[in-house]
Amino acid sequence: MEWAHQSQEGIKMTQLRRNLGLIEAVGLSLSIVAPTMAMAFNVTLAAGAAGTAAPLAFAVGTLAMAVVGLSFVAFARRVSHVGSAYAYITKAFGPRAGFVTGWALMLTYLAYGTGTAALVGNFFGAALENYHVLIPHLWLTAGVATVMLAMWLAYRDMQLAARLMLGLEIVSVCAILVLGVLVLHGVSASGGLSMAPFKPDAHFGWSGIGHAMVFAVLSFAGFEGAATLGEETGNPNRAIPLAVLGTVVLAGLFYVFASYVQVVGYGLGDMQALANASAPLNTLALKFASRDFATILDLAAGISAFACALGSLSAASRMLFALGRIGLAPAVCKAHPRYGTPGAAVLTMGALMIAGLVLWAPAVGAGDYYGDVGTIGTLALILVYMGVASAEAVEAVRTSRFMWALFGALGAAILLWPLYGSVYPVPVFPGNLWPYVVVAYLVLGVALILVRPAIGRAALAELQPR
Repeated sequence: MEWAHQSQEGIKMTQLRRNLGLIEAVGLSLSIVAPTMAMAFNVTLAAGAAGTAAPLAFAVGTLAMAVVGLSFVAFARRVSHVGSAYAYITKAFGPRAGFVTGWALMLTYLAYGTGTAALVGNFFGAALENYHVLIPHLWLTAGVATVMLAMWLAYRDMQLAARLMLGLEIVSVCAILVLGVLVLHGVSASGGLSMAPFKPDAHFGWSGIGHAMVFAVLSFAGFEGAATLGEETGNPNRAIPLAVLGTVVLAGLFYVFASYVQVVGYGLGDMQALANASAPLNTLALKFASRDFATILDLAAGISAFACALGSLSAASRMLFALGRIGLAPAVCKAHPRYGTPGAAVLTMGALMIAGLVLWAPAVGAGDYYGDVGTIGTLALILVYMGVASAEAVEAVRTSRFMWALFGALGAAILLWPLYGSVYPVPVFPGNLWPYVVVAYLVLGVALILVRPAIGRAALAELQPR
């Protein structure tokens, strides 16, 4: 009887508080995707690859990611687990593959969190520079403060944190929507509106669309974040799939609109300027609005970066919590007795994010730090997406759901293109090192589970219904 009582107490200590809903799930996914940041950076890359057809590339990319998202939807309807992809892969391919998947996804969220934290001060600094105010090292101070504030929110109240993330993203997205209306009004007055951006550019053709899809697909990275709330959400088998697929659809519509605005705003004959622009939204704001509105956009981007850092920290800590619960680090798999959050895991992940900001970022600067760790995280994430899509294909064949098997296989095949585009042509130094960093990290994960085989047995036992 005493053993049974202790066992039940142990289970309670590793269970999170179930007090979230659809709003919070959408908030987490949308914050990690960070649509405002995506439009501030990725349209220029897509324009360089596809010319005037950048909006078409985002439209095709949205369809592609919707197909990939269906695999997460299918699993989320059957499995509600804080480890999200880790649990999905374990169901299909066994605990060792599942552990490595969770290990990879934890790296992604950790990288996105620390990278976007560095950009918060960068955007706020740009806003101040519009008025010739320069504060040395603002980005580093703001980055560390961002992670500390995110730790406080994620540690104490996930419901408040998720709603704050959603609110911040809505504010930042609205700023770009307002800019879009101003640009379209101004371009329309001069007769510059055109449907040409939804046709392949004569110079780049369909191959340019394929190349630009790499950047379109990467703009959706993190859409699955809501799945890590599977054990904290009421009716998760309904709320999580809606949040995941809804994030892809809403972000995709926004991406098509925002990329079209940037293309016509710069002018169909001036795509080289858009491709080379370091701050295209700022340029458009100065052209079609004012310096003050350009400042608002800088602040909106900073807000989006903060929301992404908070969302990434929340997801990373839940992934560590899940892996700790199966034996990786038992000390981090206890839910906070008062707040019902993975408190120890939040503090651990936050400390690692700050360590990156303090030890690595000052040597390269905010922009390069974001690019470096973001690339590492994205390479790991593409492999996770391919694994989940493949797992759904296998599971669907086992249960004679052949249409879902087709979606899974198609999703895995689609992701081969952005994976290939991320490593070839070989990036210049130090970008050429990041694939090897990811491989080394994954090898470490494999070594951990080989050295500690109990992790695999614990994974199987932990996924059994309680």
